[in-house]
Amino acid sequence: MKTFYEFRSEADPDLHGFTDEVSGSKLPSENGPWTFIRQLTSEGEWPSGISKAVTAAGVLENGFSLSNYRAAKPIIESDRVEGTAVYDPSGSRIGTIRRLMIEKVSGKVLYADITFGGFLGLGEHHHAIPWEKLTYDKGLGGYRTDITAEQVRGAPAFYGDEMVWPDRERENKARDYWRLPPS
Repeated sequence: MKTFYEFRSEADPDLHGFTDEVSGSKLPSENGPWTFIRQLTSEGEWPSGISKAVTAAGVLENGFSLSNYRAAKPIIESDRVEGTAVYDPSGSRIGTIRRLMIEKVSGKVLYADITFGGFLGLGEHHHAIPWEKLTYDKGLGGYRTDITAEQVRGAPAFYGDEMVWPDRERENKARDYWRLPPS
């Protein structure tokens, strides 16, 4: 039986963090300080609208899981992500998310296909950036990244819908470019 600890952000009272350690030290400091709310067990009473499975997966992968109580649900559908703008560190728009690339076995989103340039779909360039490099920014209404437009343009390109990842070598080039560990 897994035990979790729920905390509330003092900076954003609608933001709640969940972790598997009572001090809350694994929670992101940029959203803190954090106030302890309660201890939760997988078999006990659980906050309404919060998925036990999503929380457990987040804690397992990141050491914490965040949930915004204002949000109607803790997940977002892929068609709501597709078409969302991507902004560089200075807030300049560098492209749009065309699609998400999901690893078949784990179900984990690995990359976002970012498009830029072109007109009415003609002459668009497609480049993949790691999903973990994107953070949703409510103020911008889009995703912010620490990646610059120049870095995106230098990333391995895609060549149309039927050739997203034509071979393992191309995927390895992308992982090397973004300095990601081997898959």
